[in-house]
Amino acid sequence: MASEAAIRRQGEVYVGGMAGERPLVPVDARRLEEAARRKMSPEAYAYVAGGAGSESTVRANREAFERRRIVPRMLRDVSEREIGIELFGRALPAPLLVAPIGVLELAHPDADLAVARAAAEAGVPMIFSSQASVSMEECARAMGEAPRWFQLYWSKNDALVESFVHRAETSGCEAIVVTLDTTLLGWRARDLDLGYLPFLRGKGIAQYVSDPVFMASLNDPAPSAAAQKRRVNLHTLRAFAELTRAHPGGFLKNLRSGVPLAAVQRFIATYSRPSLTWDDLPFLRERTKLPVLLKGILHPDDARRALDHGVDGIVVSNHGGRQVDGAIAALDALPSVVDAVAGRVPVLMDSGIRGGADVFKALALGARAVCVGRPYVYALALHGRAGVLELLRNLVADFELTMGLAGCRTVAEIGPECLGTDG
Repeated sequence: MASEAAIRRQGEVYVGGMAGERPLVPVDARRLEEAARRKMSPEAYAYVAGGAGSESTVRANREAFERRRIVPRMLRDVSEREIGIELFGRALPAPLLVAPIGVLELAHPDADLAVARAAAEAGVPMIFSSQASVSMEECARAMGEAPRWFQLYWSKNDALVESFVHRAETSGCEAIVVTLDTTLLGWRARDLDLGYLPFLRGKGIAQYVSDPVFMASLNDPAPSAAAQKRRVNLHTLRAFAELTRAHPGGFLKNLRSGVPLAAVQRFIATYSRPSLTWDDLPFLRERTKLPVLLKGILHPDDARRALDHGVDGIVVSNHGGRQVDGAIAALDALPSVVDAVAGRVPVLMDSGIRGGADVFKALALGARAVCVGRPYVYALALHGRAGVLELLRNLVADFELTMGLAGCRTVAEIGPECLGTDG
């Protein structure tokens, strides 16, 4: 990315201000979240913003960034800056990817499609989510030749896993990211307090209902019914109507067929696989030539074992604090994982990225690139595709200026010596 991009972005905002214009989305991360909270439904905001348990892991992610302080160096010529990187043979304009986040229809009707278009325009790779609201094929068509990856939740159905991977390949995805930390759904207090799980309403399962293997499985014997008795009242009927509308096809046709309810029941029975182990990885390796990354690695021994199994990359992540309350902050886990990998494969990082300084700190601790999550969902909620594009442009500009002001001309010059602590 040209070294003047950040200056141009600043200029656009300030010149617009002369005409009484304000940015589409708040630049400050806290104001951005608050604005999105006011725009989103209580259920949608809780699902996106919430974490596991007391949300101490969510807080720890941010505290870890706060403890590291950038130590700027002076009198270095930073008039020319280059923030581009190469990842798996693809030149990228910045060390940034759009993290996989499910059920984006909770934020905006255009959901993943709006994010795909914004990411393509910004040149930032989007990682399609298994729990998307729009199929990977539709998003891929909207992105043209822009880079994209696919995030895989490994379900109980290996044939479905194989189908997802094949579809990702034919959709032009350039890597498979296996999320390891969600073989069970975390104890998410905000969602539990509201009694709200979007999947039960047919949301966030577009990859499944667009998949021939999954839809064929609806002809199999129905999953055993849950033990608890279901009460039928006005709320129940509204929820049923919601899931019927969410399914592809007309409402009346879906109502008569019963397919939407069957799809939700099959999804719940199939979605997570607590029995997943290292021994399952060869199954995936044998079925794709794409780079395979493991997402959710926090311990150096797991990183070493991943390399022993021939993975091509690691994403240090605690799922944004959504899975294990009291877990180590992703940024705190990053240095030991980087040391264990010793440069053999790229290490990426997510969980807690809110601004350009965060990107800089993660790279200083050894990440090749970072994935941004919740902020782009908030921008999506406010202004759809345009909001996401502005968020990405702001984040890239913020990083570029931070890098230059810290005395670094290229990403390669960012290292541990660039950081101190707050005491």
